[in-house]
Amino acid sequence: MRAATIEKTAKLFNTGGSQAVRLPAEFRFAGAEVFIRRDERTGGVVLTPKERKTWASFVKLREQLRADLAREGIEGFMRERGQPAGAARRDPFEGWKE
Repeated sequence: MRAATIEKTAKLFNTGGSQAVRLPAEFRFAGAEVFIRRDERTGGVVLTPKERKTWASFVKLREQLRADLAREGIEGFMRERGQPAGAARRDPFEGWKE
């Protein structure tokens, strides 16, 4: 179970033809740009740091997710997927051309 987060308030203001958000100091981003998207389920706006991802960051995230699943008691999720008996192994690169 994830710890509860405390919500903060940010100020909105208009500048030119755009709306801007003044973020509290603890939410500041490094750099000059962020990715922005709208969550289709909630309608909320999500800002994400615009940084180059590395394999090391992917492995770290994977380990964090594994730890989260273990804490929630579902660490074996999808380990045994119940493939049909006699199902042939597929080549993930079949048909791929460079």
